[in-house]
Amino acid sequence: MATEKLYYQDSHLREFSAVVTGCRPGKHGWDVTLDRTAFYPEGGGQPGDQGTLGGVAVTDTHEMNGELVHYCDGPLDVGAVVEGRIDWERRFDLMQQHSGEHILSGLIHGAYGYDNVGFHMGRDVVTIDFSGMLDEAQLAELERQTNRVIWRNEAVEVFWPEPEELARLPYRSKKALEGPVRLVRFPGADLCACCGTHVDRTGEIGLVKLLSCQKFHQGVRIEMLAGGRALDYLTGVCDQNRQISGLLSAKPLETAAAAARMQQELGETKYRLGQTQDKLFRRQAEALRGAGNVLLFEEGLKPDGLRRLADAVTAVCGGRAAVFAPAGDGFQYAIGWLDGDLRALVKELNQALDGRGGGKPGFVQGSVRAGRAEIEAFFRRLE
Repeated sequence: MATEKLYYQDSHLREFSAVVTGCRPGKHGWDVTLDRTAFYPEGGGQPGDQGTLGGVAVTDTHEMNGELVHYCDGPLDVGAVVEGRIDWERRFDLMQQHSGEHILSGLIHGAYGYDNVGFHMGRDVVTIDFSGMLDEAQLAELERQTNRVIWRNEAVEVFWPEPEELARLPYRSKKALEGPVRLVRFPGADLCACCGTHVDRTGEIGLVKLLSCQKFHQGVRIEMLAGGRALDYLTGVCDQNRQISGLLSAKPLETAAAAARMQQELGETKYRLGQTQDKLFRRQAEALRGAGNVLLFEEGLKPDGLRRLADAVTAVCGGRAAVFAPAGDGFQYAIGWLDGDLRALVKELNQALDGRGGGKPGFVQGSVRAGRAEIEAFFRRLE
């Protein structure tokens, strides 16, 4: 017996009663079927509903071989009348995302002729794949148009047209359809064949925010948020920007310019610091002129500083210059040798001191997980 699909009669139905028509062990607990249900099964990119049946948790809903199956945490008696409760907060969120996607996809199809070739409602964001390219200006205008449609708060129409009428309607569909076709119309934006659940009026979506647009295959992938998810995201962004505003002593709408100035100042400071370091490195190197093989341990040097100090010492010491700086649970290193070949040495060093790294014959760089005493002992064996 076919299950009566209450979610098609009223997408806002949260509670209902039904008779249990089947209950069997399954991969996800107990597979329960009912004579009628408001639980929407996974399909068309929309996840299946969750909630409770007779006090038992429903973890997912799927359509299998024509049956609507509720994955339950426990068994229910066949023939029993049970109360079903939809996890409404989750369902409404999914309806907002799905309905927002309809409007955006319809507007893109109408303006550019692109098809929606992929749709996924993730836990965090909704991704939509389109068959053509869009730039930032087009995306910004599409976002404005989508929200204008939402704010008109018009009724969403769901209907099953007769075959003759269906043949005349310019509706979107991802695949060829046979039999009765369920169409969903968002006035002024979209007419699409769809089996999902949607809001009754566009105003229920609240707002849509487009987060990103990246090239994907022959088109683009857009990340989108609608409704409560969009509000939560924008609230988080505002909270972050408020903190940044305080740190930069800038007004909330001027933080980007303040950050750009700070980045420029930081770059200038790093340049001056580099010049000062180079002077110190040359002085340090000059004290080691003609010293032959040199092993140095320096605090606070990053890989670039290690390289520059090793280069300076290598140029004057007349031998091999090895510079080590503490990093994590070991040391980073840079080793130079003007007329030598360090490849065999660095291989042996990495094996002996649990290291990794390499480079050219005359210069190598990497890191080791060893202490200073072990490093000194290794180089003493080379003398």
